[in-house]
Amino acid sequence: MNLLSMLFRPAVADAEVRAEIWRLGVRHVGWPLEGALNELREPNLPMGRAVLLRACVDKMKLENQR
Repeated sequence: MNLLSMLFRPAVADAEVRAEIWRLGVRHVGWPLEGALNELREPNLPMGRAVLLRACVDKMKLENQR
């Protein structure tokens, strides 16, 4: 990730991230992080969806470090 993408990263509401993590867990049978990473690899992923998935990945990785 380059500096500009870090500075101008669109904000995603925390509630939206939590809800999407829950939906990822349902869709990917209890593996939301792996599911999000797989979905990020999909071709032609809309930018808004990619931003939300990256926010989910960041939150899950941060929580796993604790």
